[in-house]
Amino acid sequence: MCRNCGAIVGAGAAQCGVCGASTNPQKTEVRRQQLPDRETIRFARAILDRPYKFTIALLVANIFVFLLMWDSSGRTWQVLAEHFSNAVLLIYGAKLNALIAAPYYQYWRFVTPMFVHVNLLHLLVNMYSLWMIGPYVEKLYGSTKFVVFWVVTGIAGVMASYLTVRPNLATGALGKFLFKSLDEPSAGASGALFGLVGVLFIFGIKFRRELPEGFKRAFGTGMLPIILINLFIGYIGRGFIDNAAHLGGLLSGAALAVVVQYRRPGERPSVATLWRVLQVMGIAVVLFSFYKVARNFRNNPALIQAQQTPIPSNQIFVNYVAWISQAQEAASKMIHDRDPSNSESIANTLHNIPAPDAKAIELRERLSTILTKMVVYLNSTKTEAPRQAAPIPKEQIDVYDAWRRDYDQWLKSAAPKRQK
Repeated sequence: MCRNCGAIVGAGAAQCGVCGASTNPQKTEVRRQQLPDRETIRFARAILDRPYKFTIALLVANIFVFLLMWDSSGRTWQVLAEHFSNAVLLIYGAKLNALIAAPYYQYWRFVTPMFVHVNLLHLLVNMYSLWMIGPYVEKLYGSTKFVVFWVVTGIAGVMASYLTVRPNLATGALGKFLFKSLDEPSAGASGALFGLVGVLFIFGIKFRRELPEGFKRAFGTGMLPIILINLFIGYIGRGFIDNAAHLGGLLSGAALAVVVQYRRPGERPSVATLWRVLQVMGIAVVLFSFYKVARNFRNNPALIQAQQTPIPSNQIFVNYVAWISQAQEAASKMIHDRDPSNSESIANTLHNIPAPDAKAIELRERLSTILTKMVVYLNSTKTEAPRQAAPIPKEQIDVYDAWRRDYDQWLKSAAPKRQK
């Protein structure tokens, strides 16, 4: 324990990593020469003594949502090790462009993904990062600004993810790093976490002349290795990591830190009314978004079927046929009108629709693949002028026609049995 600032010092360390005070016993006069100035000690103590209650609140909120998702998935250990189904992710607020755009307009999905995680490892990595980074930002800027940072950078990350679903640009190593070829569910707190990293990076550079040595080493250019390592990991995993969300959070956090002053030691603890208002607005936006999640949960029986609850066999058959009919309508729109809107969302949801038998499962998966390929083709051939994609190739239409024949044959044999 440092005698000057109270920070924890590692065994064998020659000096405190925060205030720079020496930890070695020396003669009194020599030690006096090496003691940091009072301003440095006051700064370190003021920062270390501040609370970080909203960091803990965010940890609890993320874990609570994760436990609800686990309960909706049947509370199996397998789903923790693998991942939640797309249906469970979507019902708890994951981002999907098709649901944010017309005709659904579920804009609350710009907020809720920062509290949703795909599996246990995803949650543990992000919550550990929040536990390591969050207290520093909250202590430096105060709880009020910390909440605003988290909400704004989290939304910015989701918006960046939304804007970069561009199949025609997702080519080459760099294109696949920044853009996505498919509209798939996206979730996680990493966009907001990168936002906090951006805040600390700019903080260390902006106030480098007035910071103690320990803070200079931890923030500013000291954050560069963390940023570069995470971007490299994102580049390696560009097939499944949402790098656009990371960069959106990072850049928005850096931009906020450029214009926002941190809470200096010795300043009055009262926070400006504007920041209080912004904090309340941020919390209100989060609460309203999860209110919309709850309403969507009750009003969307197709997604609720993803939960591990028994469904009568005749109801499974009826729901299955209804969803297949929607998918066929989407395929017809793409073939005749070259309109892929909502088709990708339907293709993704098909995977989680309960099927009456093994043949129905095969038909469901085949149709999902056919729709996805049509969507990718239309999006990749769409031009600026005129705004019309190329016709669906005959080979894809032939594959779809073959599927329809198989489906009609299955339906004739399955329908009488299900109606008994």
